[in-house]
Amino acid sequence: MAEQTSDQTTPLLRRNWWRSRLSALPFTGSLRLKTSLLSELGGSVGDLGTYIPIVLALTLVSNLDLSTTLIFTAFYNIITGAIFGIPMPVQPMKSIAAVAVSETPHLTVPQIAAAGICTAGTLLFLGVTGLMSFFYRFIPLPVVRGVQLSQGLAFAFSAIKYIRYNQDFTSTKASATSPRSWLGLDGAILALTCVCFLILVTGSGEVVEDDEDEDRDDRRRVRRRLRTLSAIPAALIVFLLGLILCFVRDPSIIHDIKFGPSKIHILKITWEDWKTGFLRGAIPQIPLSVLNSVIAVCKLSADLFPEKEVSATRVSVSVGLMNLVGSWFGAMPCCHGAGGLAGQYRFGGRSGASVAFLGLGKLVLGLVFGSSFVRILNQFPIGILGVLLLFAGIELAMASRDMNSKEESFVMLVCAAVSLTGSSAALGFGCGIVLFLLLKLRELDFFDSCFGRSNDETSLNP
Repeated sequence: MAEQTSDQTTPLLRRNWWRSRLSALPFTGSLRLKTSLLSELGGSVGDLGTYIPIVLALTLVSNLDLSTTLIFTAFYNIITGAIFGIPMPVQPMKSIAAVAVSETPHLTVPQIAAAGICTAGTLLFLGVTGLMSFFYRFIPLPVVRGVQLSQGLAFAFSAIKYIRYNQDFTSTKASATSPRSWLGLDGAILALTCVCFLILVTGSGEVVEDDEDEDRDDRRRVRRRLRTLSAIPAALIVFLLGLILCFVRDPSIIHDIKFGPSKIHILKITWEDWKTGFLRGAIPQIPLSVLNSVIAVCKLSADLFPEKEVSATRVSVSVGLMNLVGSWFGAMPCCHGAGGLAGQYRFGGRSGASVAFLGLGKLVLGLVFGSSFVRILNQFPIGILGVLLLFAGIELAMASRDMNSKEESFVMLVCAAVSLTGSSAALGFGCGIVLFLLLKLRELDFFDSCFGRSNDETSLNP
């Protein structure tokens, strides 16, 4: 009997032994689910509203290899999820992508890679030397909030255009004269239905918590219903609907799918490519990466995950290292973005597992379908992408709601207005810094000696 008891307890002991070993591995805690599996899966697709349009445009216009980009960004997602322990997004460098697609002549793949490497080298230098942490500590919060507000509203404006008008990501002109039809598999009614569904399921993005002091049965039932709704992976359902509609809109894409990844090779970057990539791509991208990919991301992560400190040095080094590796093989230059973090948090992402799931999905698509997956993305309903982008943009803009004083709000709104009007986060940032310093200058002693003392003397000596 004793032997039987020993045999029966051995598997349990082994299970506990393996569980203790797995928990002792590095980064295991970062990938542990903080909410339900479905919520983390829903959050994993929260930033695809920006990822898919940019990747699609670069693939069609600049002949970027989609398979290579999917594979490398998959590893970026998995590694950053394990390192940071939050849904740290991996998004395209938007300024480089905008120059590559909209300006003539278009940037070639080696020139895009050169721009990404130059930007990555700059961020790596700022991170290793500690300068990025210095900037993070001393940049005023209202200025950062202004950059976040402008980026969030810019995403929201683009999302409304996606929903209202037909889009051609390979064209430099917006299709403002071609409104989207109401009916159809990419019609406005489909997009508005998805918006209503996401609002009904996720609400305004608030976290529903138990209230032990709540005695009323009706309030308890409401909270129980809201918790049930919040467990539904709404964004994942909307995204899967879009994938299904790809094949319904054009069934012939099944015959164009070729299995297997593209051959990965090292790019040959000439001196002319370095010069063009740096001047046209890296120079406008570096300020945006410093502000939105590092400073704004760290501030937002501190708001959303106060228990999980993310340093500016680690984020800056992360962006630098992943592009110094992937860009040499033709992968799209990537960074971390506050908009992506807001989107993934908005739809349920709370741990590094959320982006790790996204990375696994990208890895499977890149290895199985390769570059032929661009045929599927080309049929993805743009209105649905606009819906996902809209919620991500609003969530990012709402981070600015903690400006309590009129002075802070003044700086934030001016910074946001200049950023939106000038289409430059760097310009808005500079104006915000100058405005903040001018307001602080009014409080210095020499102002009191110049103006206050003379006023006092006048009042005492009529």
